Amino acid sequence: MTLFTGAGVAMVTPFKDGKVDFPSLSSLIDWQISEGTDAIIICGTTGEASTLNDKEHIKVVKYTVEKVKSRVPVIAGAGSNDTAHAIYMSKELEKSGADGLLLVTPYYNKCTQKGLIDHYHAVADSIDIPIILYSVAGRTGVNISPSTVFELAKHPNIVGIKEASGNMSQVVEIAKCVSPDFGLYSGNDDMIVPLLSVGGCGAISTVANVAPKDTHNMVIEYLNGNIKESGNLQLKMKHLIDAMFVEVNPIPVKAALSLMGKLELEYRMPLCPPSDNSMEIIEKEMKDYGLI
Repeated sequence: MTLFTGAGVAMVTPFKDGKVDFPSLSSLIDWQISEGTDAIIICGTTGEASTLNDKEHIKVVKYTVEKVKSRVPVIAGAGSNDTAHAIYMSKELEKSGADGLLLVTPYYNKCTQKGLIDHYHAVADSIDIPIILYSVAGRTGVNISPSTVFELAKHPNIVGIKEASGNMSQVVEIAKCVSPDFGLYSGNDDMIVPLLSVGGCGAISTVANVAPKDTHNMVIEYLNGNIKESGNLQLKMKHLIDAMFVEVNPIPVKAALSLMGKLELEYRMPLCPPSDNSMEIIEKEMKDYGLI
């Protein structure tokens, strides 16, 4: 049961005066859907979930569900390095109306592959909505191996993976060992088309925050058999994607959205605004792409 096909946006969380800026979030959601985004992924890495307290996290998810009104799936970040906390948040976000959950691997304490299986099974057993695994060892220090994905894919509530290892050999191995209806999503914006070429069904994208229509079209053109058009969009977006990662995500993408007038340039510490040099790169690529 694939949660969605196409391009889902890993949505930022706007802040203003230290609090969640719900009017800006509302406008961003409407704009994303009008531009063709296929799913809203809320309170993930790009959404600065690590600095939202539980009450804020749940409130943002509930607000997003109510705002979206079933126009597209809403997938909520619920990962933790504490399995008990992941279960608690997963249950709360299910109650909030999320269509599915995105669960990053436990971070810092760096469990084994057996620990990953136990962790994900414990969470999946506690809820009745589907889960997308999230493998991003560059942030967490923990990689989900292809054999572990194969094992976890047997659970009826585990329906996909956001693969952000940057290792195409691993992606190919995962695609080879899971069933065709298991959702394989690119977590690297510069590798969307390569992942689609081995059976992927979409992307969970940072660059979609600023270029949702082209990100959606890149995926849909490929899935519709228009491989050249899809590849051309991947190439067209390369420098813009690079600019969105000139500093750690989501620093650049929030700066880019502020240049578009869509939110205040505000982060939760320890994140901070980009350097002057990074801001010049972001602004140049945004102008070259025609976004500002």
